[in-house]
Amino acid sequence: MSTTTLLIHDGSAAPDAPVTRVGGLPLAPAGTQWPTCTTCSGPLCFIAQIVLDGERGILAVFMCANDPGSCGEWSATAGGNRAYLFPSAGLVPMPLPALPAAEDGDSNEDDDEDEDDEDVRQLGAVRTVERVTVAEPEYRLARKAWSERSGRPANDVLGQLGGTPDWLQCDETPDCAGCGGPMEFVARLEEGPDPLTAPNFGSGSAYAHACAPCGRAAFLWQC
Repeated sequence: MSTTTLLIHDGSAAPDAPVTRVGGLPLAPAGTQWPTCTTCSGPLCFIAQIVLDGERGILAVFMCANDPGSCGEWSATAGGNRAYLFPSAGLVPMPLPALPAAEDGDSNEDDDEDEDDEDVRQLGAVRTVERVTVAEPEYRLARKAWSERSGRPANDVLGQLGGTPDWLQCDETPDCAGCGGPMEFVARLEEGPDPLTAPNFGSGSAYAHACAPCGRAAFLWQC
């Protein structure tokens, strides 16, 4: 019987921990520039890094949070998100870029502290994961089975690692910009249990893909 590997919320960690995690700082080769949005030119928000088995590298995903809904951040090709496949060794924390300068008229003394503290470059927390294999081939059924068995809420499932993507809408497997072939599905990501620090997937799910021979990756979400 086929199985599904789930990514289960497993607490927090240092922002630069070399593990699969949501949030924190991305690990990348020294000198890697923080990506920017093609539409608004602002810095993208770091979402997650996924450590692949067999020294296949680390996949890092970013998404624009500067003006949600305006930069096509759900699309694998619109430029509102970015995914990278980095080598496993020799990585360092990527320095945070400067925050975008406020435009004229954006400053408001009545803004509350939560708005003042908002950082479009990072999520508000770091979440690590435990990999749990469930004897169920379909992601949604595996998620339900794990929740019932563990007694924990299904929202503690932060996604799926490998296997077959369970698309919320139609199959949007991206083609590699290098070789033109379909990319391998790497992981599905959920918004998670904390709405204050969750990535904004429109209450949906995100999908990360990679082409290891070409060293390329792609990211998109559906709702």
